[in-house]
Amino acid sequence: MNAMAALKQYQTVNTQAQVGDASPHRLIQMLMEGGMSRLAQARGAMQHGQVAIKGELISKAIGIIGGLREGLDLQQGGEVAANLDRLYEYMVSRLIEANLNNDVALVDEVAGLLRNVKSGWDAISH
Repeated sequence: MNAMAALKQYQTVNTQAQVGDASPHRLIQMLMEGGMSRLAQARGAMQHGQVAIKGELISKAIGIIGGLREGLDLQQGGEVAANLDRLYEYMVSRLIEANLNNDVALVDEVAGLLRNVKSGWDAISH
């Protein structure tokens, strides 16, 4: 096993351990952090003309946002959950557009929106 493969294996095991020990509040934080990380990486891939990598990273970010959306309780969450649902849907549509048009500004827009949601989530005591 080469050094990069070993590092990737370690990161996978480390992430699995963190998820296993995390509260539901922390799991949402981890999803948001993962989404922001994928968006930053996608931005870099766009700037370096790495189309396939960009597409893969945007797809992962869309999947993470989908996970956040699936975690919403629209029955109990009221207006806040409904607003987040619409915002997550908007983020996904913007990322699809960003991917199709190689538009860094749209990736930045979604990253900013996700950062704002995370800031609010982080302020909630668990």
